[in-house]
Amino acid sequence: MTQLAPSILAADFGHLASEVQACEQAGAQRLHVDVMDNHFVPNLTMGPDVVAACRRACRLPIEVHLMVERPDGILPAFVAAGAGLLTVHYEACPQLHRSVELVRRQGARVGVGINPATPVASLVDILPEVDLALVMSVDPGFGGQDLLPSSLGKVRRLVRLLEEMRLSCEVELDGGVDAANAAECARAGATVLVAGTAVFHAEGGTGAGVTCLLERLRGASGGAA
Repeated sequence: MTQLAPSILAADFGHLASEVQACEQAGAQRLHVDVMDNHFVPNLTMGPDVVAACRRACRLPIEVHLMVERPDGILPAFVAAGAGLLTVHYEACPQLHRSVELVRRQGARVGVGINPATPVASLVDILPEVDLALVMSVDPGFGGQDLLPSSLGKVRRLVRLLEEMRLSCEVELDGGVDAANAAECARAGATVLVAGTAVFHAEGGTGAGVTCLLERLRGASGGAA
């Protein structure tokens, strides 16, 4: 079944530990941390200390999505804080292979993300080196945006490309995922869905948001657990 990665960008930071624990208790498979620097994207968010706080609060795998310019210098701090996977952006790394190798040297898994206007073909040379390919389904920077329908076509093209290259790589979709479109995203081929507002601002609370999305994903996979 497609996995759910709640993005704490939409969480109540005054109660971060309980928010993260609610995600874990409701069955989310991993936690997504959006790091923004107000340069690569027009927002400023969180650093390694927040990752460390999440690590203390739950046992979920933590993935860090680095939407920052030239991330190489801060990679080790996020791994030390407890991140098990770091995703850098194709558009933000002048020496992308070097950045990917730096993550590997820290002992973490590595992903590469692309913005909505960046073609899937841009990833051809780096796909053999990564564990995860992330497709942004909104222009990154802020939560609460609507999913761009064209992103589903990008997911399908990425899945076909991975099949042609005979690669095993997670395909993550990030931005605008909610209960209305989660099943369609999964059927397009996404193996991980990032959801923030749909989880943390859900009617009934965070746990209810996770449960609702997981039910949609079970339906998309034919009811498999």
